[in-house]
Amino acid sequence: MKNVHVSILQLDVSDRKESNLSNLSEQMKKIKDFSPDFTVLGEMFNCPYDISCFKDFSESEDSVITIKYLSSLAKEYSTVLIGGSIPENDSGKIFNTSFIFSKEGKIIGKHRKVHLFDVNLRREGDEVTFKESIVLSPGNSATVIDTDICPIGVCICYDARFPELTRKMALMGAQIVFIPAAFNNITGPAHWELTMRSRALDNQLFVCACSTALNSSFTYHSYGHSMAIDPWGKVLGSLEYENGILNVELDLELISEIRSKLPLLKHRREDVYL
Repeated sequence: MKNVHVSILQLDVSDRKESNLSNLSEQMKKIKDFSPDFTVLGEMFNCPYDISCFKDFSESEDSVITIKYLSSLAKEYSTVLIGGSIPENDSGKIFNTSFIFSKEGKIIGKHRKVHLFDVNLRREGDEVTFKESIVLSPGNSATVIDTDICPIGVCICYDARFPELTRKMALMGAQIVFIPAAFNNITGPAHWELTMRSRALDNQLFVCACSTALNSSFTYHSYGHSMAIDPWGKVLGSLEYENGILNVELDLELISEIRSKLPLLKHRREDVYL
């Protein structure tokens, strides 16, 4: 099997949806020659990560704005597009949802963020207080999608802190887990790389974690630092804070090679801890 090409798009986010979609379009042009099999965007890539914005920016699954636009880009660039996440409005309930599109532009799955980010953090004079549950409703399932390349898992940001969810996706057959995210400048330096490498290492699969870029004018400061990690826990590449693209090649044969030499999943003792 040829190496799998993945493009991770760490996008600037403004308070204008049209500008965010325009920025996405400009960045997609830059990956054309790389011909990615998969392309992934960050959490709330078309909307400020602010609970006061989620309802106004929300769209239904049959939206002619963001959803139709993502569909057209997936088809134009013949890439499986993990559409970061957007506020999804389903009969008045708002979810933090990632829509996934085939190379033909069809929705082949979606993940609604399961674990809502309700925190009150302080460190060295910095403070982050956030309560998604004021506006958002939680999803209730692990998401694994069969693509014509390989099975993939999708979870969103805070979901990655719960190892049971990633483990479930691994047991369901996921070989790559895509994580649209937006850690902040308290949790990011402390936990971002550690968390993503741990999820890849514990489950012996690839993790591609895509953040939004830092916008210092917003109340919530995204940490950026999108990265890709292999099944050995090695960082294959990463970005800094700014708008940017990370292109990586993944050798899926590495998964079976590592699992055969260090058979963690086979050595689980469900009789002890389940």
